[in-house]
Amino acid sequence: MDKKDIVSRDPELMGGALVFAGTRVPAESLIQHLAAGDMLDEFLENFPTVSREQAVAYLEVTPEAVDALIAR
Repeated sequence: MDKKDIVSRDPELMGGALVFAGTRVPAESLIQHLAAGDMLDEFLENFPTVSREQAVAYLEVTPEAVDALIAR
């Protein structure tokens, strides 16, 4: 999956929050649900506009993004 198909940011959408591409669902909401102990399936059921592929891809690229920030 291309990274641009995972998340997007638009200052005119959701106050510029990072959202899953093509949705109004903040990416942070996935992290909050998982941190609260929810399963991925529960998150996807609550936010049907987010595809499983997007959610999994986001979780896979997040460590790379954190590593890039630390390396600066």
